[in-house]
Amino acid sequence: MYRTGIGFDVHALAVNRPLIIGGVNIPHLKGLLGHSDADVLVHAVMDAILGALALGDIGQHFPDTDSKYQGADSLELLSHVQLLAAEKGFVCANLDSIIMAEKPKMSPHILEMRTNLAAALKLNIDQVSIKATTTERLGLIGREEGIAAQAIVLFQSTN
Repeated sequence: MYRTGIGFDVHALAVNRPLIIGGVNIPHLKGLLGHSDADVLVHAVMDAILGALALGDIGQHFPDTDSKYQGADSLELLSHVQLLAAEKGFVCANLDSIIMAEKPKMSPHILEMRTNLAAALKLNIDQVSIKATTTERLGLIGREEGIAAQAIVLFQSTN
């Protein structure tokens, strides 16, 4: 049996915050605003996985009203979601994702992001795709007010 899931996330950019995407701390004047580390890419991936397995969304599993998730490392949360998938008898076949940001350039960091996501999901790096695009200066992303990410996963039953 196969299952697919789609995830999407967006966070506002804010001063005095680190910019962490795909578990990589990217030098930039602003970072993403959120309860955890606000890693928009990892959040989209977690929602895609939870959706594929009909397990709700990250807000249900890691609510922003719970202080234990304040400043949480999203890669650690992703490892927890991967364990939930394994417990249900599923393994990830592949992940495809896209980061939408006007600045900074993501391309110098994508290999490290792929490595981080592959490790958290117990995958080979060639099963993890991360792309980046701008919105041609349109909308909140184009105005550099925020960064978004979208992910799709394919899960296969191990039974």
